Amino acid sequence: MSLKQMGQNIRPKLIGDRAFYAEVISIVIPIVIQNTVSNVVSLLDNVMVGQVGTLQMSAVAIVNQLLFVFNLCIFGGLAGAGIFATQFAGAKDAQGVRYCLRMKWMIAMAMLAAAFAVFLAFPGELIASYLAAGTDAADAASTLAYGLDYLRVMLVGLLPFAVSQIYASTLREVGEAKMPMVASVVGIFVNLVFNYFLIFGTFGFPCLGVTGAAIATVLSRYVEMAIIVVYTHAKSERFPFVRGAYRSLHIPWRLCKDILVRGMPLLVNEFLWSSGMAVLLQCYSVRGLDVVAACNIASTVSNLFKVVFMSIGNAVAIMVGQALGANEPERAKNTAWRLMVVSVASNVVMSALLIALSPVIPHIYNTEPHVREIAADLLRVVAVMMPMYSFCHCCYFTLRSGGRTGITFLFDSCFTWGLSVTLAYVLGYYTQMPIVPFYFAVQALELIKGIIGFVLVKKGVWIRNIVVVSKGEEQVC
Repeated sequence: MSLKQMGQNIRPKLIGDRAFYAEVISIVIPIVIQNTVSNVVSLLDNVMVGQVGTLQMSAVAIVNQLLFVFNLCIFGGLAGAGIFATQFAGAKDAQGVRYCLRMKWMIAMAMLAAAFAVFLAFPGELIASYLAAGTDAADAASTLAYGLDYLRVMLVGLLPFAVSQIYASTLREVGEAKMPMVASVVGIFVNLVFNYFLIFGTFGFPCLGVTGAAIATVLSRYVEMAIIVVYTHAKSERFPFVRGAYRSLHIPWRLCKDILVRGMPLLVNEFLWSSGMAVLLQCYSVRGLDVVAACNIASTVSNLFKVVFMSIGNAVAIMVGQALGANEPERAKNTAWRLMVVSVASNVVMSALLIALSPVIPHIYNTEPHVREIAADLLRVVAVMMPMYSFCHCCYFTLRSGGRTGITFLFDSCFTWGLSVTLAYVLGYYTQMPIVPFYFAVQALELIKGIIGFVLVKKGVWIRNIVVVSKGEEQVC
């Protein structure tokens, strides 16, 4: 076969038609808008806290990294039911989606109880673990105090966050991406406005600093929850899965068991992956609080540039999952590869843009010059790796869409702890390597992960319909 013929055979698998891209746009654009607004406001929030001081910014960064573990546990806990809900939606089975909604409530409430138990029992110990041994005693005490004040208020926002995710994820799984975006954007602007009021004490509001930032965030989460819950129930004709959703807790035993069996690796994966990210920051923090502040700046800014591939990951989960649920494996396979091409290509552009802006963006922060310099260097590292991040992200959601949660567990969290965390710990505690090459060495491991992901997706081990075998048994879970 000639190279030209090979190209003609490969091209349809990698390049979609107009209908394909129209569907991608309808799913991705609302999520991109939501994530972009969210990350812009998060950046402004970060800058506002940074105006108060570097210690306050470091304290908020530490607490947010800890809360990130809870957030990812919610995502992971709901993802198992979400895989089934997406395929039920593809099969036009509203009752199946309803069962998944109930299962999400049970899982989310269990996660919420566990989070309260941990954060109320060990708040000081968790925050203090990020304070390097050589940190000035007064700075360490102040950072700990700011962190505890921020955490106490943020705990009030865990419930509305969980409820919003239950509804938003289910709406996306049935093809409604716009309303979660609207609810999130409204909540985000509430957060931004009250950040300004409460951090600096403007328009007659008290000047509360980091505590004000936490109050604004909690208020925005209740607003977001109210919008999305009221909308979903008001549109019950459009979303039949919500009708009678709370008349009982009935879930067929076989489905309940399958969700738990397939979902537990995702929950454990998200917990281990997010806690791995927290440990990575802790390893970086060995180099001092200035590094914590720089990592916070780099993370907040780079998240704004990652919105495209993060949003395309959602499209992979939805479009590939629905194709599998409709018993169209070839469409699922082509969809996965096409979305990977879109993701990597778009992130080459985003990477170039981030490299160009990396020297400038840290200057919007009111912090020390050397903190800005470190943050700029870290942003360049992230920019170089972004195309590979995007490819690995698509691989993860492709493997997950077919219910291969054991494989995704090995691919994601086992890789993080086995390689990334191990290398970071060794470099952090047993060498004096400066933070920038240290950070680059850890991030460069993503290249190995990309190779593994390519092999797994190419082999097609993820291609299967999982909802057919989960129907039929009508026992209560």
